[in-house]
Amino acid sequence: MNTTISPHGGKLINCSLSGYARQSAFEEAHALPRLTLSQRNLADLECIATGIYSPLDGFVGEEEYKHIVNDMHLSNGLAWSIPVTLQISEAESAKCRLDSEIALAHPNGEILAVMTITSKFKPDQDYEAKKVYLTADDSHPGVKAMSAEGEVYLGGPITLVNTISHQDFQEYHLTPNDTRAEFAQRQWKTIVAFQTRNPIHRAHEYITKTSLELVDGLFLNPLVGMTKSDDIPADVRMKCYTTLIEKYYPKTRTLLGVFPAAMRYAGPREAIMHAISRQNYGCTHFIVGRDHAGVGSYYGTYDAQHIFEEFGEDELAIKPMKFEHAFYCTRTKGMATAKTSPGTPEERIHLSGTKVRAMLSNGEVPPPEFTRPEIAQILVESMSKAKN
Repeated sequence: MNTTISPHGGKLINCSLSGYARQSAFEEAHALPRLTLSQRNLADLECIATGIYSPLDGFVGEEEYKHIVNDMHLSNGLAWSIPVTLQISEAESAKCRLDSEIALAHPNGEILAVMTITSKFKPDQDYEAKKVYLTADDSHPGVKAMSAEGEVYLGGPITLVNTISHQDFQEYHLTPNDTRAEFAQRQWKTIVAFQTRNPIHRAHEYITKTSLELVDGLFLNPLVGMTKSDDIPADVRMKCYTTLIEKYYPKTRTLLGVFPAAMRYAGPREAIMHAISRQNYGCTHFIVGRDHAGVGSYYGTYDAQHIFEEFGEDELAIKPMKFEHAFYCTRTKGMATAKTSPGTPEERIHLSGTKVRAMLSNGEVPPPEFTRPEIAQILVESMSKAKN
């Protein structure tokens, strides 16, 4: 196993039972009150159970919640930026008694885990929104999702008693144990992780390959959990990744695996959570570009980079690789940033994911300065199918 970087908190959490204990717990869970998980809760359950969210071993209780919201640390002093909570409605809360167990079920009805309820509380959600998302505006997708999840919060450790199955990307659902073993097998000592919720384009390719010059391996780790309705679907984004890796990346130095988390659009705070998650996967470095995990104009362009300065060197073992906005320079005929381009602003072609979505909606093909022709074709075809 790769031991070049320890999991956050020193131990990789694994909440799964096996063998007879698993079968027995699964059968007993059918006698418990049952709570059907939302898509966001389901994503959080997987991230907790497999160690992606180490050191969390369950949904956070009230004490930890307050520490996280107010100062971005757990009660033991470990850095943690976003409260991972199990929210339910007032009506559902009647069956969820303190110090009791409850079965957590997939939206399809299949029991997945057992949770011991050690905390049950109703926080001030406006206060949480202002601290975590820097706004209580319900048009912010993260705030809107939080409000929709329910006003009662449950906390407590979870035990996975069943497999969380996936209809898509099964071969790319790698746990931290899987990735650490793969990194070790490839003899990678330094690994940089890259995450995006958008289709990969030339600016992404530029910063990932620049990073790859400095480390042994690149872990492409796109988020495939719940996103906004107008974001490009995960299956389309994954097709873009596999196509690009096949033709434009060194396969021996690149690993693709999906990040099952739900998108919160929490900007700076989510950048910290994303970095910690990649440390748990075994990565030593994490790319933080322009407006990481941002949405609209709620965050400053480089706030997600600045927030890393609020944590001491001994608090986050994984190191951020910070990049300015990359663009195509018409003078040099290549990708660059303001640090490397001699061109004027008029000689820089900037295209954001938002602009590309608008182009696709209008039936326009993204130019080669923005994305590889093969990727443009995939995006055009997907938009055409969506309209039909």
